[in-house]
Amino acid sequence: MKFKGFRVLIAAAGINFIGGMLYIWSVISKGLVNNLGWSSKQASLPYTIATVSFVIAMVFFGRIQDVKGPRFTATIASILIGLGLILSGLIINPLTMILTFGIISGIGIGASNVSTTPPAIKWFAPEKKGMITGIVVAGVGLSSIFFSPLANYLMSSLGIPKTFIYIGTGALIVAVAFAQMIQNPPANYVPRGTNSLDKKPKDKTNNVEDFTWGEMLKTKNFYKLWIMFGFSSSAGLMIIGHISNIAKVQINWESGFLLVIFLAIFNTLGRFVGGTVSDKIGRVNLMRIIFLIQAINMFMFSKFINIPMLATGVAVAGICYGAAFSVFPATISDLYGAKHFGVNYGLIFTGWGVGGVIGPMMAAFIFDATKTYNASYFVASVLLVISALVAFTFSGTKKPSNALQE
Repeated sequence: MKFKGFRVLIAAAGINFIGGMLYIWSVISKGLVNNLGWSSKQASLPYTIATVSFVIAMVFFGRIQDVKGPRFTATIASILIGLGLILSGLIINPLTMILTFGIISGIGIGASNVSTTPPAIKWFAPEKKGMITGIVVAGVGLSSIFFSPLANYLMSSLGIPKTFIYIGTGALIVAVAFAQMIQNPPANYVPRGTNSLDKKPKDKTNNVEDFTWGEMLKTKNFYKLWIMFGFSSSAGLMIIGHISNIAKVQINWESGFLLVIFLAIFNTLGRFVGGTVSDKIGRVNLMRIIFLIQAINMFMFSKFINIPMLATGVAVAGICYGAAFSVFPATISDLYGAKHFGVNYGLIFTGWGVGGVIGPMMAAFIFDATKTYNASYFVASVLLVISALVAFTFSGTKKPSNALQE
């Protein structure tokens, strides 16, 4: 059984590695603007629509995953990711790419995300929930390290259409193979390391009640988490979606795709470290820290006027965004249980989808109007301060399972 758990964990991270291609959009966007003459808004729209499709798919496929099982939804997700990318290369214009990448691949990426974290955490002890979540979502961060230079090379040597087709074909094959390894543990399975919990039956925090999605929506904590996730993620998604162009505009550097790799490294580090640290200090305590650090970083971002300074700002943005991305799924499981985790996880991610609209599109509109990103940094900083203030309305403790209980 232990081996099966690790196999599911590896497959889950592998599928997220494929789905993480969403985060190299700044590289593709720059190519669409420079090589095909698209406007910044046209180049940002498929990415924005993909984030919206992503979260809508998470809600619906989360419910299907809870009923049909994660292998079924992971397989469908893998097919949609590859198919959308291939079609993006076959028919390439601003309108059709909204459908092919924005909707088809976006739905696939969302469905893959909700098919990986829920089964993975069920195989391991609750004390490791943050760490396991961090490992699963770290696959997304690692994706950019591989696909960013690959996409940059393919676009420069073969052109944008073939880049989509080649990457899409590879993604289809690899993701479908990983999907066949995804499964839930048997009924009444007790992960190794949870026996100690049975010795403390009076501690209700270790026996989390399973909330249905309807019951979850009746709690105040859900809406607080939703606001924090949406507002805080907008800054990271803005940087992810525009960093290549930010490098060109702000420091006149044409090799901004290297910052995508740099951001991916710290995004990955943040996902793993954030999940692990939240197991030790509590979810809400970590949220407060990363929101405030990211707010300061965004406020100062316009002052980063050379490569080392901009790289430092990107590193901070990446690690804070990654840490938040790992701590929110673990928090949902802490508060609302594992039985309906798929659909509950999907619903909290609608907040992330709102962040995906606010961050990238706000930056695109501001840049098209002013030819600078300065105002968008300030807006992002304000949203992060609001997130931090909401986080301070929770009564945090050091136990992760208690971390957001009022």
